[in-house]
Amino acid sequence: MKKLLNILSFILLGIYFATVLTEAQAISWYRIQEMFYFKSFHMYGLLGSAIATGALSLWIIKKFNIKSVNHNPIEVKDKPFQWKANFGGGIIFGLGWGLTGACSAPLFISLGINWKIGILLLIGALAGTYLYGILKDKLPH
Repeated sequence: MKKLLNILSFILLGIYFATVLTEAQAISWYRIQEMFYFKSFHMYGLLGSAIATGALSLWIIKKFNIKSVNHNPIEVKDKPFQWKANFGGGIIFGLGWGLTGACSAPLFISLGINWKIGILLLIGALAGTYLYGILKDKLPH
């Protein structure tokens, strides 16, 4: 029963998150286009508030030693900064985001709202993930 409640709470949280992103127009290709053309602060404000919320949440987790829902410690591991990987991945991600108007969360919202476009976006995301899996060992470390 407890596992079912956990699953249900995650589903409800996902629906809430999708609603917030939709109402904030994070899935609007026009808002994303405005951001990339530096015509509007809307998306920068949205992303900035998400970064601030994430930073505050991590600080609270570390400060009060908050555990996961399974009562395991939450560990945040440092990753080394890799110029080529970060900029190359950022450019590829940005191009995909700019062309489709969807990153990971809005991709699934598009799947729910307009399934025809959402299916194409999901196929593209999965193809990109599969391609990365094939090329991962050949990429510079």
